[in-house]
Amino acid sequence: MGIFLGCNDDDGQLNCNPQYTVSAVVNIGLPLYSNIETRGWTYVDGEGTGTKGIILVKSTNGTYKAYDRNAPHICPTANSRLEVIEDIKIHCPEDGAEWILLTGQPIAVADRTPRTYAAVRNGNIVTIYNQ
Repeated sequence: MGIFLGCNDDDGQLNCNPQYTVSAVVNIGLPLYSNIETRGWTYVDGEGTGTKGIILVKSTNGTYKAYDRNAPHICPTANSRLEVIEDIKIHCPEDGAEWILLTGQPIAVADRTPRTYAAVRNGNIVTIYNQ
């Protein structure tokens, strides 16, 4: 018999969706992150980026947004790491859920936005953190 983990916590995410401190510094001048200028987004992994990493997005007005790559609407699985497709959508391979890349608005399956973190640029450095 399994344990039901479908209840919501205070921020509207599932209880089984991990909570952690996000604190990452990204030098977007490095070739590793060149997608941010050419495609408008890039993946950020490593220390301070949670359990599945972050999608860093540059808006048309030059501001930045960072999405957690844990699917917000289901408990984490091996296939629930969010990915960008067609440079316009975020996609969950587990169940086909999709969101608009620039806004995080759900467009298929999911009923909530991905967890979002603050992302502030100063020169070539973007600092990503929990608010």
